[in-house]
Amino acid sequence: MSSTGQRRASKGTGGKPRKAGYHHGDLREALIAAATRLVGEKGAENFTLADACRLAGVSTAAPYKHFRDRDEILEEITARGFDAFAERSMAAVEGHGVGTLEGITAMAQAYVKFAVEHQPVFRLMFGQNPALKSAEMVQAYGNRCLGRVIEQIGIYCERQGVEGDAKFLGVQVWTFVHGTASLLIDEDYASVAPDIDLEAMVAQAVPKLLSAPAAG
Repeated sequence: MSSTGQRRASKGTGGKPRKAGYHHGDLREALIAAATRLVGEKGAENFTLADACRLAGVSTAAPYKHFRDRDEILEEITARGFDAFAERSMAAVEGHGVGTLEGITAMAQAYVKFAVEHQPVFRLMFGQNPALKSAEMVQAYGNRCLGRVIEQIGIYCERQGVEGDAKFLGVQVWTFVHGTASLLIDEDYASVAPDIDLEAMVAQAVPKLLSAPAAG
């Protein structure tokens, strides 16, 4: 068939190009990808489901085959963000040693880096949207991530004979690191301490928060 014939075959009635067909999984992923992009461009509260449909190139009825509404797509993006975050955190730990001061410090530094590299998703993960703050979501993802920190600190304390409650120490470290990440992406450091080495600051703070001697 000639190239002209191929072009005609790809058109529907009225000479308008047909929309590309979607398989079951393709449509779902296309909508998630479109919504993720819109979260980055506009913020989670500033786009509609129709916006995501237009960007994905599908009809406004298409999403309801997979999602009840826009918030359910945001739930999926949030869940995937926590999964990616947990994977990166554990990779940092395993690269420096499970239950070691170096591993816990690397986990803390990875937290800050993730926030910088994935700002829109990070804000969504820890935002105030009630639809994304269900008890199930918090238990399954938020607490699971904090649980990994507590687990590593518990192993460290046991090995090093450090006295203290692992949960308390974990929350203490998390409070400091999350605050650091939030101040950084909100550009507060840029206005008050533009030259500060945050990686070094985290490396110095973590041992102190664990009541442990600084590495090296």
